[in-house]
Amino acid sequence: MTATAIHTLQSHLGDQVTVHGWVTHFRSSGKIHFLMVRDGTGVVQCIIRPGQAVLEGPWVTEWDQLGTEMAVSLDGTVHADPRAPGGVEISLTRLRVLSESPDYPIQPKEHGVDFLLDHRHLWIRSPRQAAILRIRSRIIHAIRNFLDDQGFVVTDPPIITPAAAEGTTTLFEIDYFGEPAYLSQSGQLYLEALAMALGRVYSFGPTFRAEKSKTRRHLMEFWMVEPEIAFCEFEENLEWQERLVSHVVQTVLRECQDELKTLNRDVSRLAAVIPPFPRITYDEAVERLNQAGYGIAWGEDLGAPHETALAEMFDRPVFLTHFPKAIKAFYMQPDPERPDRVLAADLLAPEGYGEIVGGSQRIHDLSVLEARMRETGLDPERYQWYLDLRRYGSVPHSGFGMGLERLVAWIAGLEHVRETIPFPRTLNRVWP
Repeated sequence: MTATAIHTLQSHLGDQVTVHGWVTHFRSSGKIHFLMVRDGTGVVQCIIRPGQAVLEGPWVTEWDQLGTEMAVSLDGTVHADPRAPGGVEISLTRLRVLSESPDYPIQPKEHGVDFLLDHRHLWIRSPRQAAILRIRSRIIHAIRNFLDDQGFVVTDPPIITPAAAEGTTTLFEIDYFGEPAYLSQSGQLYLEALAMALGRVYSFGPTFRAEKSKTRRHLMEFWMVEPEIAFCEFEENLEWQERLVSHVVQTVLRECQDELKTLNRDVSRLAAVIPPFPRITYDEAVERLNQAGYGIAWGEDLGAPHETALAEMFDRPVFLTHFPKAIKAFYMQPDPERPDRVLAADLLAPEGYGEIVGGSQRIHDLSVLEARMRETGLDPERYQWYLDLRRYGSVPHSGFGMGLERLVAWIAGLEHVRETIPFPRTLNRVWP
C-alpha cells in the first residue's frame, strides 16, 4: 500500500492506511500503548492494543523497546479524536521497525547551544526547528510568487567575483587559478547589467560576508533576495520594498498558523505590517536618538541599539532614509537637494531585529560614478564592465537586498539567526 502523508489523514477517516515515519514518543497507560510518529508533514498519535497489533522488526521484540527516532512503517485505521494532534489518531494493526536508533543523543531536556549546534543534523528533527524551516520555506515561496507575479525575471549572478560590491574588508578571498577572486557579497552589480537587458530582475541565492561578528544578527553565509529595476527612482523603490515585505508577512500569518503556534509567536505586531510604512530621514533619526539620550554625532553609522530604539517608536517596519554619503556604498545616487546625502534607505523591523532590507537608487551618470569610486579608493579600471552600463543607454534605476535569515528571525520571533538556516556558518563554526 502506498504511504499516506500524515497531514492528509483528516481526509482518510475510517480508512486503512500505511504511514512511514519516525518515533518521537512512546508511553503506556495500563494495557494500552500510545505512540507518536512524525513523517515530515505532521505528527500522529497511534493507539496500540496488544493482541490487536503485530510488532515486526529485528531490533525490538516488545512494544516498550520502541525508541526515539526509530524509523517505522505502520498500518492502521484512521479515527477522529479532537484531543489528538491534527484531530485524528490511528488504531494500529501492524508496526514494522525499519531501523534502530540506539541512545539518540537529543533528549527532552535542556541542552547547551554548542551541543545542539554540534548535533545540528539531528536538532533539525525537533518540532521547533522543523517549524522554523517550514516558515522559511513558505517565506521563500511567498517572495518568489510576489516577484514573479509582478513581472520580475529571476536571474543568477555569479558566486565567484573579481571585485567588491559592499567593501573590501568583508571579502572571502579565493585562489582562482593563480588570480585573486572572491565569494560574492552581493549580486547587485551584475543585476544592474541584467536589469538593462530585462527590465525587472531578481536573484535569490547565497552571499558571503567575512564579518568578524558574533552578534545574533550575523552569519558568514546567508541567503539574499535582490531585486533590481530599470526606470525606477527612489520613491518607487521604497514602495516595492514595503509591498514585498507586507505580502510575505501576511502570507505567513495566513498559511503558517500551526508553525507560529509551535514557536509561541505573538502575531499581534505582525498583523500591523501593512503599507504604507513610516519613514524618517537619517537627520530625524539622529535628532530622535539624541533626545533619547544616545549621543550620536551627524555622520556616524548607526548600530544595533540605535536601530532597535528607532524601530520601537513605530508599530510596523520603518524606513530610515537619506544617509550621509560617507557611510554608504559608492554606487548610491547623491540626493540632488543635498549632495552630502544619498538616496538610500534601510528598512528596520520592530522588536529589536534591526535592518531587514537595504536599498538605494543607483548612480546612472558615468562621470558621477567615476568620481565617487575614486573618492572611496576604488580603481575604476577594475570596474570597466560596470562603467559600460553608464556609457551605453544608462537610465535611472534602483534596487534592494533583503536578507532571508533576518526576515525569518523577525517573522518567527527567534532570538538568533543561527536557527533560521539549516546549517549555520558563524564566526567560529563551519561544521557540520
